[in-house]
Amino acid sequence: MSATELGKIAVLMGGNSAERPISLNSGNAVFQALKQAGQDVTAIDIQGHAIAQLTDAEFDIAFIALHGRGGEDGTIQGVLEWLDKPYTGSGVMASALAMDKWRTKLIWQAADLPTPKAVLLNDQCDWQATIELLNHNAIVKPAREGSSIGMRRVHTAEELKQSFEFASRYDAMVLAEQWVSGAEFTVAIVGDNALPAIQLKTSHEFYDYDAKYQANDTQYLLPCGLTEEKETELQQLALKAFDLLGCEGWGRIDVMQNGETGEFWLLEANTSPGMTDHSLVPMAAKATGLSFADLVIKLLQQAKSRATEA
Repeated sequence: MSATELGKIAVLMGGNSAERPISLNSGNAVFQALKQAGQDVTAIDIQGHAIAQLTDAEFDIAFIALHGRGGEDGTIQGVLEWLDKPYTGSGVMASALAMDKWRTKLIWQAADLPTPKAVLLNDQCDWQATIELLNHNAIVKPAREGSSIGMRRVHTAEELKQSFEFASRYDAMVLAEQWVSGAEFTVAIVGDNALPAIQLKTSHEFYDYDAKYQANDTQYLLPCGLTEEKETELQQLALKAFDLLGCEGWGRIDVMQNGETGEFWLLEANTSPGMTDHSLVPMAAKATGLSFADLVIKLLQQAKSRATEA
């Protein structure tokens, strides 16, 4: 695609969330790919004055490479809506919902989609009763953080209380979710299509921040090791979960498979996943023959088409 067809592209990156370093990596990878593809592209490091930055910038379309609050939660999407600028990924409502693990879970439960039992925590909790409800095996999560930041696995009431206090450093809303023992998968979605699933294997207790970004022994299985029938089941579940939240454009659904029953359990949705050449969505796209640069341009083309149709 020629540079004139997409116009001037702004790659939005950085931000002020705990995921700022990862966003800078994603944004720089997207920027370099577009530049090498001959596109007219500029990089914007979103910091404390996003409205002023975007109002003053000259661009026709935005690639959102922001992760976490302020970039993945509907706020930057709202600014771009008011500026009448097309942008990649989901809209305001879906972005806000998907960023909130608790409300995402409530919506999936209401539609009878499988997701592990969870409890919203506060400092008045009966820690013993809560850990018993979760069968003494749970994971504590900040409700509105990504990249596994602030997460800990717990087995006792004391661990639950301590992990709640730890997670509360990152978010005022914290949940404890029942642990699912088995394989972990992620399904990338581009447009209306679920890409080949990837199985994640780590020597850590779970796929935490270190396993994602620092460890050298994390394995990404593609093909994922499922039978064709089970992988199709997983892809269809991911599409349902994605659509139910109103997500558009692209994203990723993370899922656990019960090691005993083979059932899939939805964990969370990501509306602005990592976009380095080592990230999971580009990895799945590559398996379908789509290069990193082609993927980035495809996402921008989708954004422009949706804006034209609106």
